[in-house]
Amino acid sequence: MNAGVYMTQDTSHSETAEPLEPRDSKGEFAFQIFCASIFLGMIGLVFYNAFLRYVFRSSFAPSEEWARFLFMFITFYGAIEAFYRKKHIAVDMFVGLFGGMKRKVIDIVAQILGIAALFLLLWGGVELVAQMIDTVSVATGVNMGVISAALPIMAFVAIIIRGKELVEMLKKPASEFHKASYDPQQMTFEE
Repeated sequence: MNAGVYMTQDTSHSETAEPLEPRDSKGEFAFQIFCASIFLGMIGLVFYNAFLRYVFRSSFAPSEEWARFLFMFITFYGAIEAFYRKKHIAVDMFVGLFGGMKRKVIDIVAQILGIAALFLLLWGGVELVAQMIDTVSVATGVNMGVISAALPIMAFVAIIIRGKELVEMLKKPASEFHKASYDPQQMTFEE
């Protein structure tokens, strides 16, 4: 068994076992706990406010504002997790038609265009933070520059992740870029 890879199936009856993904490092686990805390905090605040409205016919304005802030945080920091795990939405029907060098070139161009879009997000995010740095929120008095900083942070980290993927893609031989095969029984594409 490889270091860092674990099995969940009983291998006593089969000769080949499929390894699963390596376990998360402490940093990855901590980031997942951070995102889960943000998400649970948002759900808790929304539930608390709904309870106040239903029972007391009033709401607590700071909880509404914090719920919005946490929604922004989970959107941007969750995007970092999606980029890292390669679980973001990707439409690859066109790319799946090609293999070899054509597929490699298309993937590289798509990666470069994605990085360019992330640079635009980073630039726009930095400008947004600069505009919001002297603004405070209405109900909580929180500096909106701090809240808006989630966008450029997400873009910066995503640029690093996509940059590493681009370097790996450039090193990978064209023979490892395969066409997707279509299985009409399962209605799925497989690499």
